[in-house]
Amino acid sequence: AFHRIVKGFMIQGGDPLTKDASKEDMWGTGDPGYKIKAEFNDHSHARGVISMARSNNPDSAGSQFFICHGSPTQLDHQYTTFGKLIKGDAVLEKIGTTATHPPDRPNKPVTVESIKIVPADSIK
Repeated sequence: AFHRIVKGFMIQGGDPLTKDASKEDMWGTGDPGYKIKAEFNDHSHARGVISMARSNNPDSAGSQFFICHGSPTQLDHQYTTFGKLIKGDAVLEKIGTTATHPPDRPNKPVTVESIKIVPADSIK
C-alpha cells in the first residue's frame, strides 16, 4: 500500500508495516530486514520515475520506493532511480491527488492490484 502522498512531489510505498492499519504511526519506518547499497545514476527525477526511498544514510534502502508525481530534480544523484512509468499517467494522477490526512497519509488505502514490468529495451 502507498503510505505517503506528497501532492505534486511523490507517492511512497513498499513499507511492509502498511499491511497493518494499527501501525500507521510507524509507516515509513519498515523494511524487509536488509539494506541495499546506493546505486546513484544520471537519470533525472521526472514525473513517473520510480526511485528507492531511504533514510539519511545513502546505503539504507530496502523495500520502500517512490514514484515521482512531479519533477523533484533536487533528488537527482541522491536517490537511486530504477524505473519509469510508461503507461497509466491518469492512474498516477488519481493516486497523487487522493485525499490525505497528516502527515501525508491517504484517507483510504491505495494499493497496486497489478503491474507489468518490461525491459527498457522493449519500449519503442
